[in-house]
Amino acid sequence: MSGLVQRIDALLPQTQCTKCGYPACRPYAEAIARGEADINQCPPGGDAAIRGLAGLLGREVRPLNPRNGIEQPRRVALIDEARCIGCTLCIQACPVDAIVGAPKLMHTVVTELCSGCDLCVLPCPVDCIDMVPATPADATWDQARADAARERFERRASRQERERRERAERLAARSLRAKEDPDAEKKRVIIQAAIERARERRRRT
Repeated sequence: MSGLVQRIDALLPQTQCTKCGYPACRPYAEAIARGEADINQCPPGGDAAIRGLAGLLGREVRPLNPRNGIEQPRRVALIDEARCIGCTLCIQACPVDAIVGAPKLMHTVVTELCSGCDLCVLPCPVDCIDMVPATPADATWDQARADAARERFERRASRQERERRERAERLAARSLRAKEDPDAEKKRVIIQAAIERARERRRRT
């Protein structure tokens, strides 16, 4: 099964856009291999991907399912840098690490890395991101770009998993230190009492 999944995944555009109804291209490939998903659910791949999947799997070529979207020319994200507030929500949403920036600083899209997934648009609190047609020099999303996007997506997933693990380890260590502190409960009571006093002051004002 894993070999078949890899061959199916290789025919997908690796935009990681979730329009197929799955969280990324690989889960969609796994669902196709299990017979749980149809081959016509990928708008970015469009007719070419459908025909490739049909040929690989011996299935009938079908039109793109309109419930998943429409096939259209490649688009890329563009940030209005004058309106950007540096919240980092777009960076967190980008599945292929195509947006650079830092908290409270202007963000920008590395256009040649942008997969056109548009997942960064909705989280932006100031509506400063638009999806615009790619320039002629950047309009083609070929196999090399798809492979590079897959690699960035996998690196990002590995990084996020490592960060989650390290955060859990820090919390566990902090909890252990608190249990070993003979004055931990006394400190907790003092802190809670201070919080209650602050709340009472706010209620009176």
